[in-house]
Amino acid sequence: MATWDSVASLLRYSSPVALAAVGETVVEVSGIINIGLEGMMLAGAYAAVVGSLQTGNPWIGVLYGVGAGIAFALVNCLVLVYLRVDQVLAGTAMNLLSLGLTSTLFRARFGQSGQLISAPEISRFAGVDVIIIGLAVLVLGLHFLIRRSGWGLALRACGEYPSAARASGYSVEMLRCSALLIGGLFGGLAGAYLSIGIAGSFAENMTSGRGFVAIALVTFGRWRTPWVLAAALLIGYAESLQYSLQGTSSIPYQFFLALPYLIALAVLVFVGKGAIAPESLGNTELEVG
Repeated sequence: MATWDSVASLLRYSSPVALAAVGETVVEVSGIINIGLEGMMLAGAYAAVVGSLQTGNPWIGVLYGVGAGIAFALVNCLVLVYLRVDQVLAGTAMNLLSLGLTSTLFRARFGQSGQLISAPEISRFAGVDVIIIGLAVLVLGLHFLIRRSGWGLALRACGEYPSAARASGYSVEMLRCSALLIGGLFGGLAGAYLSIGIAGSFAENMTSGRGFVAIALVTFGRWRTPWVLAAALLIGYAESLQYSLQGTSSIPYQFFLALPYLIALAVLVFVGKGAIAPESLGNTELEVG
């Protein structure tokens, strides 16, 4: 039983980063890097708590969170695909906007200093959240779509040679927007699961860099969803480990708080060296093909 509890804990702590990273994989395959993933997750986390508290139904809260993620994705479609704003600058602005907006709304709704709130949580099956059970299906489905479907072939062409994809009759803009919307769905779902699936609450800046970790894991997973999921499980293990070690070790607790990020950095340094990114990733100049 203890072993199963450990596995359930591992899956639970892995899921927010895993969901975000899987969605980001689709986005990056299309040639766009969504630096604003952190802000997207934070918006999803706040919206999910508000929806859950308003209706008393955590699944409505999940829909709120997904809606927030998709709303951010629609803004990304305009800014990144059609206006071709620098992707790093736009993503940074989105993160700052989300942090300021969620903090302001949270304090306005729950008090200036912020109070401890308790939102209805997602139901579990055999100790495992339903969203976790669906995660494996989503990963396999996306892997098939990217690697085996006509849409996936066109999407990968956008990431490698957008001018060639356009010459073949594909709309680079529409394909990249579809990838961004999928990324927004997963980013919002990741934030929703973090707030009402794990914490059962919301706190300012509660994502704490998980969006950036998810972006790093896409490189670690070499832009393939099964490997990205495996990388997320490693980070989830480190995060679950920190809670058990904090109470039994004399090492300052700040080290354990940083442990998942240290592991992500180490993995990125050693594994990311040989990773070959999509040719046009982050390059706005190649969008006009």
